[in-house]
Amino acid sequence: MTRQHGPQRAPIAFSDAAAKQLEAITSEAELHALDRALVVVSVDPDIGEPLPGDSTSPHLRQYTDEIERVRLLYWGTALRTVVVVAYIDI
Repeated sequence: MTRQHGPQRAPIAFSDAAAKQLEAITSEAELHALDRALVVVSVDPDIGEPLPGDSTSPHLRQYTDEIERVRLLYWGTALRTVVVVAYIDI
């Protein structure tokens, strides 16, 4: 019997600023909300809307989950194999 797997998820990495923001979160509800948003972005790194920028910096995207009230600024590596979270807003 073969098992069916869901879509491949990109690993999540955090910028130094986002890592500090993550350390400051103490609420279990906020951690749960953030985890759900990170799963969405890791499954589909193109889900967020692109933010204006130039070609010398990473192409930042913004993902907003209105239900969980979470906003992430992130970029994906060239092959969309890793998602780097730059900013967390809960």
